[in-house]
Amino acid sequence: MRVVLFSTTDNGQPATDNRILTNSLFPMNQFPFFPLIVGGIVLLVFLYFFPVSLWITALFSGVRVSLLQLAFMRVRKVPPSLIVNSMITSTKAGLALTANDLETHYLAGGNVPSVIKALISADKANIPLTFKQATAIDLAGRDVFAAVTTSVNPKVINTPNVAAVAQDGIQLIAKARVTVRANIAQLVGGAGEETILARVGEGIVTSIGSSRSHKEVLENPDKISKLVLSKGLDAGTAFEILSIDIADIDIGENIGAKLQIDQATADLKVAEAKAEERRAMAVAVEQENRAKTQEAKARVVDAEAEIPKAMAEAFRSGNLGIMDYYKMRNIQSDTDMRDSIANPGGSGNTGKASRDETRLS
Repeated sequence: MRVVLFSTTDNGQPATDNRILTNSLFPMNQFPFFPLIVGGIVLLVFLYFFPVSLWITALFSGVRVSLLQLAFMRVRKVPPSLIVNSMITSTKAGLALTANDLETHYLAGGNVPSVIKALISADKANIPLTFKQATAIDLAGRDVFAAVTTSVNPKVINTPNVAAVAQDGIQLIAKARVTVRANIAQLVGGAGEETILARVGEGIVTSIGSSRSHKEVLENPDKISKLVLSKGLDAGTAFEILSIDIADIDIGENIGAKLQIDQATADLKVAEAKAEERRAMAVAVEQENRAKTQEAKARVVDAEAEIPKAMAEAFRSGNLGIMDYYKMRNIQSDTDMRDSIANPGGSGNTGKASRDETRLS
């Protein structure tokens, strides 16, 4: 700070000797900036670990939580605003929860706001749901608030087209709508929608397959619903089946006729194979008989070749005379003549007789 002093005369005019006093009361290089910065940082750190405004909000909302608890939440990397706001919401809804419970669930990886909303919805809808159950459902990977919503407001699951064949061979294609609501007690460890759809499809196939005619199913589609509901398909699942409604039934193909055609084609092929087998056996037998015939003819020819020799031997030994030989020739001629009369186009046995004669000569 610079101070300038002026001296004046009696008439008020400035004096010739003035004095300029420079007094550095507060030098610029000695202004206390560092303490202020340090104090500001300390204040920010204090407000970070001790959120006073959040503590005041909780205090006026009827939630008893100390500043020390909020500081410990910061140390454990738990958002104090999340825990305090959830406690305020639960307290206003009439739920008795503690900060330790919410903090434990958050540290376990749970969704604290979703659990609080689910507990409030269940309490308003008179659905028995404890904090332990809600946290278990949430930690199991299910949306606990959506489960409570489904329990309050049931949802409809549309099944895919289910094809089944009645006993008369007609195929029916059915589509159903399953109304379910969440079973809170079975949400942990219970089967999901896929199991419900599979079991309903199985029940539809069983119901249609047990019908004598497809006309019975078309006339009474509620028969399918009653049969499926009576099986208790929701056992062991996270849902409770309220109703099963058949939305649509279409007539498909004539599976029975197709099966009969396929069976007839298969039988025809089998019969053809058996006939071909019999034909091959007959051909084999025929070839075998021909071979036997040729073998017999060969033996006959061999035997005929011995006749002239035997006759020549009889002539030499005197057992056969010339008259006997001519009688035999007459008989042969008579036989050849009869053969030629019976067979005009045949050559008879003339060649054979001449061959015998040649052999005798």
